[in-house]
Parts: sequence; C-alpha cells; structure tokens
Amino acid sequence: MSNFTLHELQCFNAVVLDGGFQAAAERLHRSHPAVFAAVAKLERQLGLDLLDRSGYRVQLTEAGRAFHRKVRFLLHEAEELQTYAAQLAMGEEAELRVVLGDLCPLPPVLELLSRFFAQCPQTRLHLQFETVTGPWERLLEDEADLIVHRVPKSDVRMEWIDLGRVALVPVVAPGFLPFPPDTDITPQRMQAFTQCVVRDTARHPLEQGHFLVEGAPRCSVPDHLMKKELILHGMAWGHVPRSMIETELRDGSLLSIAGRHFPGVVEELSAARRRDRPHGPVADQLWDFLARRAPVLRPTLGHVPKAKRAPEHDR
Repeated sequence: MSNFTLHELQCFNAVVLDGGFQAAAERLHRSHPAVFAAVAKLERQLGLDLLDRSGYRVQLTEAGRAFHRKVRFLLHEAEELQTYAAQLAMGEEAELRVVLGDLCPLPPVLELLSRFFAQCPQTRLHLQFETVTGPWERLLEDEADLIVHRVPKSDVRMEWIDLGRVALVPVVAPGFLPFPPDTDITPQRMQAFTQCVVRDTARHPLEQGHFLVEGAPRCSVPDHLMKKELILHGMAWGHVPRSMIETELRDGSLLSIAGRHFPGVVEELSAARRRDRPHGPVADQLWDFLARRAPVLRPTLGHVPKAKRAPEHDR
C-alpha cells in the first residue's frame, strides 16, 4: 500500500462534510474530476470502499465512517502544525491592536500596557475603545489582536486570561427619587424615571441590554463616563462600574439602589484573543506578561454595595 497524501484526505473529508463531490470541489476550490480522482485513488491505496455511491447522495460505508473519525483528528493536527509554522515565520510585529471594553478599569490596565510596550519599542500599540459587544466583534472579525473586556466563554474561538471582577452598581443621585433609595425599590416604581444605557459599538449587536426597565424613558450615551455625569447631575439613573464611582459612593454624591429587584451585575474582566489564529512573538510575550500578573484588579471592585434599608417610619 503506497502512502496517501494530505490532499487526498482533505478531499475525502470535504465530500463527507458536504455530501457530494461537487459541493466538496467548491469548498476546496478544485474541479469536480480532481476531487473524484483523489478520493478514488485514496480508496485504491487503502483497499477499502470508503463511500457508498449508489444513492442520490454519497454515504459513508461502515469502514469509511471509522476511517473518517481518524481523518478528522489528523486534519485538525495538520491545521495546528500549519498555525505553528506561521507563528515561527513571523518576525516582530510592527503593530499590535488592543481593544479596551467599556467595563475596563483604565488605570491598572493602562499601567500594565505601558510597562509592556516600553520593553518593545519596535512594536506600536494601536489602542481602541469599544462598548458592550463591540470588543467581541472587533476580535472575531480580525480587527483586534487582543481585547480586555467580559468574554463569552462558551465561544470556542476565544481563549482568555481572567484579570478580576468588575461590579456594575445601580445608582442614583441624592434627591433624584421622591422616595427613599432603599433595597425594596421595584422596576414598577422606576418606570417613571429615565434610565441611562451605554450604546453598543458593534455593527451587528449580539445581545439585548441588561436590567432594562420595560416602559421607562431611556437615554443612551457613548460610554460609562458620560453615563456617570448624567447620573451625578440628576438627569437619569443606571448601572456604573464600581471602579468609576468609589469616591462618589463614599462621599454620598451617588447612592446605590442595589437590592432584591436590582441586584447589580458582576462581570469577569478578561484579556482575550483568538484561539484559532497564529500570534506573533510580541503578541505571545504580551499574553504571557498578562498571565503572570493576573489577577490585576482589587477584590472590592467585584462587589456590589447594597442600598441602605430605609427606617420603618420612612416607608
């Protein structure tokens, strides 16, 4: 039995996945006769009938099904090897594209990036800020090499490093509500008040907003800094990252209304990159640099301070 080629295995796999030779030829950008000949040659070399061609659509034989399980594993390993070779072939990148999401506490993260890129003067940092699902879209559409944001961890295309937790606290300014800002506030009581939300910078948003009060007036802003200012000036209420309002929570210029009905949100801040793409040497160094220093956020940033329960005579 002579050696079969990777090309023949790819043709066989494409026929199985697409259910026919023509569709497989289109997937591989080959001619129909070329794909047909490659699979027939593979069968001759193996001495096996891998495909049943008697029906309208080709089907795997029992031997073909068992062989295909091994083929899929081998082709995956070949792709990994190709990716590894591409990484080795890369020189130092001229630029790295990093996207910071709206939940990212800037001081600790920028301090890390500043320290790292000071050691890599040949690589320019291209920094961009995106909101809500915008960072995911930039990464998945190959417009970013790395993002710092919350990550949909069920998406197998991404790998991540957890950097710490960020709490989003529902807050109001003193006097914004005509009743005590305590733990028993319900969505129905908040329907009359303007809720401030951050606009999604994704071209094709992937999810709906969180903790939106149905029927309430709403205003949208480009980022949490603008949201904080609107809330401070008594123009709206909303959820703001605790890292941005610790001083205001302490001095009472913002009041938490977190309770049973508005519990707040705790998100895991992560650095993420594509698992299925090659990464250059500087990108790998940055990944290792972040992994060695994680977590980078203070634990208190991941806790939602609850509203104070109103005294009985105020109820």
